[in-house]
Amino acid sequence: MTYNPLYRRTGLIGIKQGMTSIFNELNQQIPVTLIKIDRNQVSGDKDGYLQLSSTDTDKLSKPLSKHFQSLNIHPKKHSKEFKVSNESKIQIGTELSAAHFVPGQSQGSTGANQDPGRVFPGKKMAGRMGGETTTVQNLKIVRIDTQNNTILVKGSIPGRDNGTIYIKDAIKKLVIDGQNKFKKLGSQPEHTSKALPWGVDTLPFPAATQEMAASYPHILQAPAAPKKDD
Repeated sequence: MTYNPLYRRTGLIGIKQGMTSIFNELNQQIPVTLIKIDRNQVSGDKDGYLQLSSTDTDKLSKPLSKHFQSLNIHPKKHSKEFKVSNESKIQIGTELSAAHFVPGQSQGSTGANQDPGRVFPGKKMAGRMGGETTTVQNLKIVRIDTQNNTILVKGSIPGRDNGTIYIKDAIKKLVIDGQNKFKKLGSQPEHTSKALPWGVDTLPFPAATQEMAASYPHILQAPAAPKKDD
């Protein structure tokens, strides 16, 4: 099945691994956040939601361990449900790849952060603060490392290193804008690339699996955007 902008895909569960800088094909330096996709497997499918579980662990309660065993999945540390369209269902146990996202597209990331980040001297405290969840919209994916299953996102993402990050297609810039463009163009398959961001022809659908990613290049890089005329 091929991607259609009217469909809604699953997201992924990632682990923030810090920041670094890379250079694009125009030798421009780009600050990026590294997000590791660690053993994301489909673990549930119910009422329009797809559940993913990630990061193998042996430190779970017996009921949870038995639940994963019944699915023929190694027990996982994290689980998250993503809202999907009926066409986006994936077989339970399938392991997804970082290549589920495409360099050049926009995504939204949700992670835990501290709020506020510091305490001012003399401030009266009112109990525990921090650990709040923050969502960042429309961050651009600039590179996918398929061998290390890592996504490189332009800019910073809230949260500590080794914290859990939930990643999905950007609702405003990619999903809603893409659907509106697709409908205006006539909603035909040949209009898909015109409804997506520049440099992105299509998206893996219903998802990019580890098996698929094995045939991909080691590095997938977003093309540098053309310079606008002055």
